[in-house]
Amino acid sequence: MDWSAVVIVVLFLLLPSPCASDDRLLLGKPLSPGTTIVSDGGGFALGFFSPANSTSAPANLYLGIWYADIPPLTAVWIANRETPATNTTTSSPPTLSLTNTSNLVLSDGTGRVLWTTNITDDASPSAVAVLQDTGNLVIRSSPNGTTTLWQSFDHPSDSFLPGMKIRLSYATRSSERLVSWKSVAGGDPSPGPFSYGVDPATALQLFLWNGTRPVMRDGPWSGYSVASRYQSGAGAFVYQAIVSTADEIYLTYTLSDGGAAPTRTRFVVTDAGTYQLQSWNATSPSPAWVVLGESPAFECNRYGHCGAYGYCDNTAAPAPACRCLDGFEPADAGEWGGGEFSRGCRRKVALRCSGAGDDDFLRLPGMKSPDKFVRVANRSFEECAAECAGNCSCVAYAYANLSTATGTAGDATRCLVWAGDLIDTEKIGDVVGSDTLYLRVAGVRANRNALRIALPTVLASSILIITGIFLAWFKFKKGKRRSSNKEYNSKVSLVTTSSSDVLVEGSAAQDFELPFIKFEDIEAATHDFSEAYKIGQGGFGKVYKAMLGGQEVAIKRLSKDSEQGTEEFRNEVILIAKLQHRNLVRLLGCSFEGDEKILIYEYLPNRSLDAILFDNSRKMSLDWPTRFNIIKGVARGLLYLHQDSRLTIVHRDLKAANVLLDAEMRPKIADFGMARIFNDNQKNANTQRVVGTYGYMAPEYAMEGVFSVKSDVYSFGVLILELVTGLRRSNLNTIKGFANITIYAWNMWKDGKGKDLADPSIVDTCSLDEVLLCSHMALLCAQENPDDRPLMSSVVLALENGSTTLPTPKNPGHYGQGSSDIEQTRDRTDNSMNSLTLTNIEGR
Repeated sequence: MDWSAVVIVVLFLLLPSPCASDDRLLLGKPLSPGTTIVSDGGGFALGFFSPANSTSAPANLYLGIWYADIPPLTAVWIANRETPATNTTTSSPPTLSLTNTSNLVLSDGTGRVLWTTNITDDASPSAVAVLQDTGNLVIRSSPNGTTTLWQSFDHPSDSFLPGMKIRLSYATRSSERLVSWKSVAGGDPSPGPFSYGVDPATALQLFLWNGTRPVMRDGPWSGYSVASRYQSGAGAFVYQAIVSTADEIYLTYTLSDGGAAPTRTRFVVTDAGTYQLQSWNATSPSPAWVVLGESPAFECNRYGHCGAYGYCDNTAAPAPACRCLDGFEPADAGEWGGGEFSRGCRRKVALRCSGAGDDDFLRLPGMKSPDKFVRVANRSFEECAAECAGNCSCVAYAYANLSTATGTAGDATRCLVWAGDLIDTEKIGDVVGSDTLYLRVAGVRANRNALRIALPTVLASSILIITGIFLAWFKFKKGKRRSSNKEYNSKVSLVTTSSSDVLVEGSAAQDFELPFIKFEDIEAATHDFSEAYKIGQGGFGKVYKAMLGGQEVAIKRLSKDSEQGTEEFRNEVILIAKLQHRNLVRLLGCSFEGDEKILIYEYLPNRSLDAILFDNSRKMSLDWPTRFNIIKGVARGLLYLHQDSRLTIVHRDLKAANVLLDAEMRPKIADFGMARIFNDNQKNANTQRVVGTYGYMAPEYAMEGVFSVKSDVYSFGVLILELVTGLRRSNLNTIKGFANITIYAWNMWKDGKGKDLADPSIVDTCSLDEVLLCSHMALLCAQENPDDRPLMSSVVLALENGSTTLPTPKNPGHYGQGSSDIEQTRDRTDNSMNSLTLTNIEGR
């Protein structure tokens, strides 16, 4: 199982909580056998122990950390694994001392040093060693100091605990590994042959090794930060993350408990050569460690088990099985029939690489990419494809966009190419961490699986709008289809009119361009709009994920019977394609034939904000720095719409469902179906048709149909409060006794409890000053009188510079809902690329 691509639901186990003990070691107060240091919460103990079943005589003693509330003793860290001490009646006992050089020193009865922390810099005469309730032994510069001089988490044994890091330094290629015991049954904790850690050769993979021989590989990092898969049931959740900084890359995880008592859970490298997730089950008749997951889970998952050009199909039932990659066949069919796969697979048709069209690249999504790759730096997707296509020895390539801080001189690309046999490939399906592998095959014309669609990847900065699109529209409405495909294969220029039917109110006619894609190509990319490709459904249609021209895209297919869908389509095409900003979703192309109306957007892998923020199994990926960056990103996007673009645009439906997140959790505003363009001298507009989402709509718009840029400011204020509190804006149940989130936040602020608005899941990561700033700004944005609300230019300035001179907010507006059942239905709809909520509002 690929632990970096899943979040595992851990059974919640009630465990007794021991009394707290002294949690620190001070200068001049050594630790001897028979005494322990216990962490403040009673979770872990530090002391001397002799392993069960130890055959040594006299008994070997080890300095270790173990769970204080779990019998029998389970050590998670050992200092002197290779140099045990002995405790006899004829010699002095071993001791652990904190010296005046800030070092911990373990010595035997003769004074021989068995182990030391070996701190050479930053020594402090007032240093103290503290055992934290995470199981981490930390040397601090002073009893109340925050400077860490040394910690046991940087020197792991066989156990991986929450908050630990399995890392690799980019500069030195040095890394920490988990190392198994030599023998658990024999009571020998000395380092065994099995280890788990980051691959020093690539810094992109995690391996389980037996000595220097790989046992299991997790596959190259594809750029995700936190990956999760939710499974129903009570208990805690393990959230694993890959983090890349300028200096290092590391794996870590956090544990979210499902109840009041702590959950005892750890990853461990066993002496049998497996990597396990274990949880202590105290409720069974015979309490024991329960294995919740193990890698490799099957023989098929062992490194290279399926041979060259073979792959382990993890989607096969009832168990993973070896297959040959497309275009290959077993090298020895007889051996494969007998369950022997070491000889792998061979090509059915040899590569030619002698001219254009002789070879092509077959797209294989949902794969764990093979080992033995070469990373080519600073390549776009197109350049990566060309790198492989132009080299006859290149047999495959894969591309990913990593985080912005990869530690490789700012290179955020991951172009992998393979020149030798493809080894240790797996099919893992459409999960976070999977790759799309592009495999070189012969005879493109005979390979109908190789989709080749000409979709420009660099689009013109301007867009369509002309009467032709609308004249053609009425023709389509009569059920007529175009007689020629020529116009679908070219870019079409259209001109707007000043008709009231056109949604660009008050705008001058301009010429634009936008790629049109043939409907049959979109059908092929989505396998006739297969449900397997669907990633969401909104108020006006379904959204599919597909590949066009080697680029991942989101395809929004509007419902055929929706009049609002036609209007939304026209508005999307007219508006969003004009807009160029990093915090607005990009429209890449469109298609319309008969009743079919399709928009093609950039694909954003983390989808909509609401799908993460209000999902308890995923919201841990939204720590406070991420939420604050989302708030600032949305603010910059609105500022662009209101002021910095050539047009003044009012979005009218800003909400969490219409904020999409890219691979780096950067926000992009989506769904411009309800947007309106204002003239330079226009301040507001009025409509008889109030549309939007209850709870986000400004009072003047909800009750009177009056909207302006200040309407978006109000919606933004509500969105900030959702991000700060983690609560939905409103629902059928009241929010902690208040009608909605704005009233709740206003009362908390008025009572001096603004700091208590923070979502409990971000308390450990948040800056109180930033939370208070955002809460204050949200209440200013959500004031009842539009004239009291700030402009987005002021909002961005305050958020970017941390202003402390903001005015006092006034009471926010509050209004009733006339059609709650409509809103309730929309709340249950899966939101992805775009959605729309129609709500009738009446004032109280």
